[in-house]
Amino acid sequence: AAWPIMRKQKYGRVLMTSSAAGIYGNFGQANYAAAKQALIGFSNSLALEGHKYNIMSNAIAPLAASRMTETIMPKEILAALKPEFVTPLVAALTHESTEQTGGLFEIGAGTVTAHRWEGTQGVVFKADSSFTPAAVKQRAAEISNFDGPVDYPVSMKDNDWLGKLEQAKALASNAKGDELRFDGKVVVVSGAGAGLGRAYALMFGRFGAKVVVNDLGFVEHNGKKVRAADLVVEEITRAGGVAVANYDSVEDGDRLVATAISSFGRIDVVVNNAGILRDKAFANATPQDWDLVYRVHLRGTYKVSHAAWPHFVKQKSGAIINTNSAVGIFGNFGQTNYAAAKAGIQGLTNTLALEGAKHGIRVNAIAPNAGTAMTATVFPAEIVEMLKPEFVAPLVGFLAHESTPHTGKLFQVGSCWVSEIRRQRSGGVAFPLSRALTPEDIAARWSDIVNFDDGRAHHVPTSRQSGMELLENASSATETSDDQDEEKVDLAGAYANISEPQAFDYTRRDVLLYALGIGATRTDLPLVYESSDEFKTFPTFAVIPEFHTKTEFTSFLPSFNPMMLLHGEQYIEMHRAIPTEGQLLCTTQIVDIQDKGKGLTATGRLTMRDAENNIVAVSESTTFIRGIGGFSKKPGFAAVAGPERSSASTAVNAIPKRSPDGVYSQKTSEEQAAVYRLSGDYNPLHIDPEMSKLGGFKTPILHGLCSFGYAARHVVKLCVPNADASKLKSVKARFSSPVLPGETLETSVWADKSNPKKVLFQVRVVERDVIAISNAAVEFSDNVVISSNSKL
Repeated sequence: AAWPIMRKQKYGRVLMTSSAAGIYGNFGQANYAAAKQALIGFSNSLALEGHKYNIMSNAIAPLAASRMTETIMPKEILAALKPEFVTPLVAALTHESTEQTGGLFEIGAGTVTAHRWEGTQGVVFKADSSFTPAAVKQRAAEISNFDGPVDYPVSMKDNDWLGKLEQAKALASNAKGDELRFDGKVVVVSGAGAGLGRAYALMFGRFGAKVVVNDLGFVEHNGKKVRAADLVVEEITRAGGVAVANYDSVEDGDRLVATAISSFGRIDVVVNNAGILRDKAFANATPQDWDLVYRVHLRGTYKVSHAAWPHFVKQKSGAIINTNSAVGIFGNFGQTNYAAAKAGIQGLTNTLALEGAKHGIRVNAIAPNAGTAMTATVFPAEIVEMLKPEFVAPLVGFLAHESTPHTGKLFQVGSCWVSEIRRQRSGGVAFPLSRALTPEDIAARWSDIVNFDDGRAHHVPTSRQSGMELLENASSATETSDDQDEEKVDLAGAYANISEPQAFDYTRRDVLLYALGIGATRTDLPLVYESSDEFKTFPTFAVIPEFHTKTEFTSFLPSFNPMMLLHGEQYIEMHRAIPTEGQLLCTTQIVDIQDKGKGLTATGRLTMRDAENNIVAVSESTTFIRGIGGFSKKPGFAAVAGPERSSASTAVNAIPKRSPDGVYSQKTSEEQAAVYRLSGDYNPLHIDPEMSKLGGFKTPILHGLCSFGYAARHVVKLCVPNADASKLKSVKARFSSPVLPGETLETSVWADKSNPKKVLFQVRVVERDVIAISNAAVEFSDNVVISSNSKL
């Protein structure tokens, strides 16, 4: 609707919103990934068509918080992903002064990066009968070699197809090992009545596969109108192969796959090749032109793959080869519909590769270039012969074979040449999060954003790594104005600020749920049974009110990236037993700030009192914040002593170099984090796989304070008769490594020779042999006698 207006006025700016899922694929988002990648292909073609009309088109992939993510992301991440750090790029790309078009940019947490294509030199093969799937396998490493010289193509014209044909003519026959056979395998090839599809079907038949030849078209043969698929089946059977025809549209993918199952009882390979063209300039394209191309290419690929998928999952194997094109990669004038559909197929491919990996399903895509009826009238016969579809088929056979490990890859193929192509991302620019980002800031650093020659450009393989890098880059951003130099750490103000009392109300149910969250079982009746004569609140429950109260300390510190905040240590001190239900009045205060050079540590204290103003417990959390250290060396810094702290809260607690006096082991449940979070720590890092990946973890990790509670329980069991938790006076621990739900926690205890009421301890993850909690100690109200080792 906007296009003719923009053309008439010879001015326009178009911006497509893609996403990381669209670029890299993402588990559970096949539909979204396909749609978002399609927008990139669409934008590329619009950029080509619009250039002479001063219409610029670009695509962005923002990493930003939204109304949806506000409900699941922790506030620290939300602060770094404010939409306000994305909108300046939108303004810069849509401003009348921009000359950028056909670009793709990723942005998040104040970091702006650009993308380009990176292709290997690839391999040119001899155009003869030795060019088989086995020949491709022999040189697969060279085809995918990104460590040597690479190319950075920007358009369909950047490949010297004729030059590669000249190379192929001069080569000797291709080296190959044993042929890659498909005996007993069933292969479905869509659009196999002619051209590339026919070449694929004949090849698979030649190498032993049972082939389902799909094509809904008719051709003239011996003066008669016959089914194209029937002719190909006849060719395969005459050569001694096995094949059946299918005449369904790929939009009826279920019926196509049903033909394979009813005829041969299984399906092993799908080659999505069916296609159609409706080329027109975007201004002249009709909705019908758009929909037909979309339905055959993208929807058809989805329908056939979706129908085959459950069979692949059940048999734990399968291969899908999808057909992209140079148009889908680079865009092309007059092919906006085709470019969008083909790019969408790539987004679908990327996600299916991720989802299929655990089921033994491999999914790849090719962008073929082969001779057509049109090229036959332009090129010499010798060149036309070398452009035959038969010289694209070997790559398809290689990718389909069960011995090939490749998945999630994209290959260019044609002129007897095979090359892998992928995206490369610039190092970009990380703007400071401490102040507002403006379009002028973006424009001033544009040459740096699109700089691929500074040694920082690299391939990003997954959406998880993409997000992690954007967030990490944000931590390296430096403020260039004088404002940062003026920011100081206000020690006096921080130490003097004590919050107003905040009420924390809880019930016995909260106490019971917490006990289960830290691994208490039905045998721990005083902790898990409200009618027990000894029913009590386990002391480490003192860490929970922090999640239900507000602590404000950022106003006393320099601006910092919340993603650079790490929970380093935890201390609790008991003054009296925490009631099993009631209300605690909580006040917060910063009690220590230390300059650590590259960062600082800040310790916040939460004091819990009862209605009579008696202190019930104290909890101190020490946080390390990277990137804002060095404040003590700045002019005007005034050192101030913090509030008094107990010796137990500041003790180093070095572990003795001798065997422990007691060991207690307990395997956590795989659902432990899901249970513990119900006590108030709803950070999605511990429950949402995608958020944990963003944080750099393959799976959601256990809360550090959950491990803290486990350890305190273990120490009480080892050191106190009848595991009487009321004897516990204080606990101090340092968090060293994360724990995964389902892993075994082994708590080792040493008697402190200088204090009979104190023990030192550490926690080891048995399965990975790493220390999760170190430099830890517990003090009791009575002398300690450590019992023998125990295991639960």
